[in-house]
Amino acid sequence: MKLNHGILLGVLISAALVVKAQENKPPITWKDIPQWEYLRMNVMTISNDAKWYAYADGPTQGDLHLRLKSAFDTTAYQYKIGGETGPIRFNESSTHVAFLESAPYTTIKSNEKAKKPNFKTLRLVTVKDTSSIVFDRTRSFEFSNESGNWLAVRFESVGDGPKGPDAAKGSDLVLYNVQNKQTFNIGNVHEYQFNKSGQYLAYTIDANNKNGNGVFLRDMQTGTTYALDNDKATYSKINWNKEGTALALLKAKTDKAYKTPVYTLIGVKDIKGNASNIISYTGLDEKEISAGFGISENSSPYWSKDLNTIFFGIAKLEKTENKAAADSTAQDSTQIATKKPAPKSDKDAEKPDMIIWNWQDKRLQSAQRTQSNRDKNYTVQSAYHIKTKQFVSLADSARKSIALAPNQDLGYALDYTPYEMASSLDGQQFADLYLVDVATGQSRKAIEKLYLNALRNLSFSPDGKYLLYYQNGHYHNLNTSSLASTNLTDKIKASFIAEKVDNNVEKPGTPNFGWTSDSKYVFLRDNFDLWKVSTDGKSALMLTDHWKDQQWTANRLLSNLYPDDDFTDTKKDQYFMVFNEADKRSGLGLLKSGSNKLEILQQSDDLYSYIIKPKQAKHLFFAKENNTTAPELYIAENASFHNIRKLTSNTPNKDDFALSSGAKLISYVNDFGDTLQATLFLPANYVEGNSYPTITYIYERLTDGTNSYSNPAFPGGGFNRAVYNSNGYAVLMPDIAYKLNDPGMSAVACVVPAVKAAIATGIVDEQRVGIHGHSWGGYQTSFLITQTDIFKAAVAGAPLTNMISMYSLIYWNSGSTNQSIFESSQGRLTTGYWDNWDAYTRNSPIYHIKNVNTPLVILHNDKDGAVDYTQGIEYFNGLRRLQKPVTMLTYNGENHGLAKEVNKKDYAVRMMEFFDHYLKGATSPDWWEKGIDYLDMDKHLEDRAF
Repeated sequence: MKLNHGILLGVLISAALVVKAQENKPPITWKDIPQWEYLRMNVMTISNDAKWYAYADGPTQGDLHLRLKSAFDTTAYQYKIGGETGPIRFNESSTHVAFLESAPYTTIKSNEKAKKPNFKTLRLVTVKDTSSIVFDRTRSFEFSNESGNWLAVRFESVGDGPKGPDAAKGSDLVLYNVQNKQTFNIGNVHEYQFNKSGQYLAYTIDANNKNGNGVFLRDMQTGTTYALDNDKATYSKINWNKEGTALALLKAKTDKAYKTPVYTLIGVKDIKGNASNIISYTGLDEKEISAGFGISENSSPYWSKDLNTIFFGIAKLEKTENKAAADSTAQDSTQIATKKPAPKSDKDAEKPDMIIWNWQDKRLQSAQRTQSNRDKNYTVQSAYHIKTKQFVSLADSARKSIALAPNQDLGYALDYTPYEMASSLDGQQFADLYLVDVATGQSRKAIEKLYLNALRNLSFSPDGKYLLYYQNGHYHNLNTSSLASTNLTDKIKASFIAEKVDNNVEKPGTPNFGWTSDSKYVFLRDNFDLWKVSTDGKSALMLTDHWKDQQWTANRLLSNLYPDDDFTDTKKDQYFMVFNEADKRSGLGLLKSGSNKLEILQQSDDLYSYIIKPKQAKHLFFAKENNTTAPELYIAENASFHNIRKLTSNTPNKDDFALSSGAKLISYVNDFGDTLQATLFLPANYVEGNSYPTITYIYERLTDGTNSYSNPAFPGGGFNRAVYNSNGYAVLMPDIAYKLNDPGMSAVACVVPAVKAAIATGIVDEQRVGIHGHSWGGYQTSFLITQTDIFKAAVAGAPLTNMISMYSLIYWNSGSTNQSIFESSQGRLTTGYWDNWDAYTRNSPIYHIKNVNTPLVILHNDKDGAVDYTQGIEYFNGLRRLQKPVTMLTYNGENHGLAKEVNKKDYAVRMMEFFDHYLKGATSPDWWEKGIDYLDMDKHLEDRAF
């Protein structure tokens, strides 16, 4: 076995300083997790003028606060918002902020058990003086977009009135003017939506017995309301166009001839109150839609950019049975009373409850059942051309959907049907690509047998003249008129095959970042460098100056900075997230307006995220974290990131506990001769020269997370890095590189040398090393302990243990067979087991079960829809038969990971008890030492609950 003795690439934080700061602090325990406080970055909101930001924070389990703070001084306000957080929104002019306040945490938990609703309160705050107004029982709220002067608040229904199909779906909607504080109430509103400018509010009325139902338009400047359409019908799916100059929606009416409502398409443009241009179309009366089809409720209609076409979906429309013949022979009540009951017809006979599986099914019956709602709601995308009053179907049963070009004159559709059966078997997906003319619906086959597993984004140029696609190791441009294809990358001296993708995919592609707004260039990336390639492929400019030499790469274009731009405008500064593959630093790169060089503005031993440029300011906001510091929000003065200031202070109770001392990046050589990396996260109070008990956590490649922060929490998979580091464990996370037909052996070839390299650093105590993984990591854990005794204890979550029996089982979460997972995904096997028997047995834990000497805990839940429960049972029973030390934990009703909070707590505690026993010498827990009798289980669980 080849081993590079722990080449340390660098200490990411000074351990000595951390130890001094953490002296005498206790470790965090699982019982401390509910009180652990942290910032909810997912609801962070910045005002458009960059002067204010707002977020929620508070304990893991408990009541939260909303913080409203100035970005330029110490002004700060806080509000109690209860046990849940919702959206936080500033209005366009940044004068007001609105947010939801929920019930207390304890009330929410009680209501969840009792299945009671949790009504929320909306609070609207005037930023300049923090005066506020509240709205109780709020269901939803929106500011009036660009005008920002209006707040619409829809309330929960009081539940009065009749039930059934004619019951009202609407509830009160309040319109509140944030400037003059005027309030208007509209009753029975079901849907509502402001247009872009905020001048108009479109809304639907849904009242009891459909009295007064319709779609209405309110001019927010004049207060005038217009009835665009009234009927005893249900109106839904209001959809303004991007510019806010036209809207479309659906109207549903009951028709005795059909089993389901019949839908009418309504389009409104040339908005002038009652003089607006209103289009109404059903397709049934016109007999334009194919027989047996009608407008579908399952897709939202929308206008074309030129407002000459409305796009929508159609679906099967089933007619009611014809009962005329039966009615003509019906007898009156007297006759019926004097005769014996008619014998049951064949239709009344009891039917068996069954499924028929046939070898010719293109999709398994289980997949058809799981996907039945999708199939029922399937819509064929269609178009109605206003000027010609022509209906056009743009898709069909084979080409089920269409992706429109930006100019909406054409689109592409994929036909999977020639390859569907083969794909359902081995997971290798192909499709024929067709170009569809929107005006006529006619299609042309443009690309035959496009390989979809390797595909990295199909995208039209802004002018619709070209379609960018990836095939066989290169990017190509398809001329949408001539159907001629141009290879864009064959003359570039770089590979566009993703070198780190090692599952069973033929020449997987590297990322592309799309088109420039002038349709002249595309941004493509090889494994490291960024390229600007001309549409004809004759020009290719490297924008990153041989970044491969330094191992830098651009991994994301921050298109969200310009939300109104559909494509990359090179006349504006463009920002990229950048990452260093060697030392795991990350940062932000800038491609200046008109420049052909991507410059790194910020780089550090941090992980960057959340970058925002407010609409009305030059400032930039971003977040970053590292392995000892939780994500924090920063502000930069301008586009060049000058005068950076930190705005938040996350995890306020971090100073109460001893936490991780940082991380080391280790380089090692696996048994195949490949140089790989592993991250060793240091325990709290780490002292150089001391060795520590260590948990090896595995999945695939994990070192890109070297600078990520681990928030103490109850995890769905049982393991939390922060808690283990706090409790004196080092945590090793190695990268695993795979060879086809040897996934298990590849794990051995990588993980064991990584552990030895970590031991060579002196940090890891070789007598106290455990291992844990979940799902694919669980499989590798269960396999590794059949091949090595280097681990003193192991926990395998939801492990695959027998590749042969697992191969043809069902992935119940999707209903598909596992065969495709083996032959085109993580399984990394090239054929079925009958042609590859040695590989399947060589890499299956169950066939090496006699070699297991490591005490093992298995987690396998009875409703696991990813790895069948029988896999855990098979491994457990095999080990039990051999009298190997093993315990299996099953949380009834849970899927592949734990979702219920109480189960997460229980598993996390048991896992640490197990590792503490074998790696720290703690007392063996009773559930491991002797097990718990079934009749004693309730008492056992009651005693451990917290």
